[in-house]
Amino acid sequence: MKSLKIVVAFIALGLLASAPLQAQKKGGQVTPEQQIERIETAVGSLSVDQKAKITEILTKSRDEMKGVPKEERKEKGAAMQKKQRQDIRAVLTDEQKAKYDAMSQGGKKKKDQ
Repeated sequence: MKSLKIVVAFIALGLLASAPLQAQKKGGQVTPEQQIERIETAVGSLSVDQKAKITEILTKSRDEMKGVPKEERKEKGAAMQKKQRQDIRAVLTDEQKAKYDAMSQGGKKKKDQ
């Protein structure tokens, strides 16, 4: 009986630990909050105003992308991402922009490899 409780506890713990991963994997969607965390990790602390503006940009971009037919997403998606990056850069300080650009370049290098 005691070993059954231990097994159930491990299963429950495993499910709890994997829930955030499953949420992120679902449809490949990363939330605006997760994207802001990534940006903040790269550029340093963001002000409340910057976070609000970036959240608005990310949400708007995601909503626009939902309106694009799947067949056209690859073609139009690149242009939409470029605009999103430009809009985010406009919110950042000059120091943060340099770090954000380096973060963006890092993603391109990974894709090229």
